[in-house]
Amino acid sequence: MAETNPSIDFYEVMQISRLAEMETIRRVYRMMAARFHPDNPQTGDTEKFLLLRRAYEVLSDPAQRAQYDLCRQNHEEGPLPIFELKDFVDDIAGEANRRLGVLAILYHSRRRNEAAAGVSVLDLEKRMAFPREYLDFTLWYLKSKGYVKAEDNSDYGLTAEGVDYLESHSAANPLVRELLAGSSTSLRAQPTAAVH
Repeated sequence: MAETNPSIDFYEVMQISRLAEMETIRRVYRMMAARFHPDNPQTGDTEKFLLLRRAYEVLSDPAQRAQYDLCRQNHEEGPLPIFELKDFVDDIAGEANRRLGVLAILYHSRRRNEAAAGVSVLDLEKRMAFPREYLDFTLWYLKSKGYVKAEDNSDYGLTAEGVDYLESHSAANPLVRELLAGSSTSLRAQPTAAVH
């Protein structure tokens, strides 16, 4: 079995839930493989096709999937390296970027599992490597604007307004694109302009 990088979310690559059954995995793979196959003159993309094929190989094999899920869980429990950038700490720009970071984490959570899309403040602290005090104002603001809502179990969930806000800033802000792409390994040297 080839080595798998746990920072790549194969469920996100295939745009399926972590709870997807084998038939769903096969059906989605067939549709996406036809779209991205290099022989498709309209939408062919060799890089996406190869990544999709690797995701299918892992997720369609019960033993590989179980091992991948375990590695992914261990990977997700630690902070994402992108949040080590000064872009998330300094001044007003850092606050604005923390808002985008929270929205991106909630965005990925909602896309992965609509039924349990909420994320606790404790999990946000772990993923972003910020103490709760750094996130209190951020969450108050996002909740006041209607971008997030408190779920029944006190987790935070993303609203449709939050999705629109985040996606509308993805074209102009490389940091947002990085967050939406789920890139947890890229650490840029230059600062990024914050979005307010």
